[in-house]
Amino acid sequence: MKLIVGLGNPGNEYVNTRHNAGFLAIDRICDTLGISLNKLKFKGEYYQGIKDGVKFILLKPQTYMNLSGECVIKFAEYFDIVDEDILVIYDDMDTDIGKIRLRASGSGGGQNGMKNIIQHLGTKDIPRLRIGIGKKSIPNMKDFVLSKFREEEIKPFSDALDQATQASLYFLDNPIDKVMNKYNVK
Repeated sequence: MKLIVGLGNPGNEYVNTRHNAGFLAIDRICDTLGISLNKLKFKGEYYQGIKDGVKFILLKPQTYMNLSGECVIKFAEYFDIVDEDILVIYDDMDTDIGKIRLRASGSGGGQNGMKNIIQHLGTKDIPRLRIGIGKKSIPNMKDFVLSKFREEEIKPFSDALDQATQASLYFLDNPIDKVMNKYNVK
């Protein structure tokens, strides 16, 4: 079974903000598949299904970003999902807007949700897909990540969500190395 996790913050004040790129990616995947997250378990909204013979779960933790690991570990343990079959999608300030970047492992960098997942799962070997949200030189990064996209950023960000959707669906049938080879454009 594969688990695709989109990171974000629940609540209307966070809808369509940069920090909710993971939630927006899960929404785009759901739209593409014609499904919706229809269950609640372990502080997460999720959908469980089968595509081309592969069982999968799409998940939006409702724990707020910095506590995402609490939800993810419960799903991994309950559904007996191994680390390499988990794909975590989140925003990345160090990636240009409109771009995605996949990695098989690594630190959480400056992303507290990913750091919390690493802490709970006890490994850095967790596939991740980072969606570029651009970077601003502003004194308060919190204000930037919780801001909405500017008009000129909407199209490139939407294109990145399309790429993230295709890469996530490809991950259902393929190991992360193969997904990286196909979707990490230099």
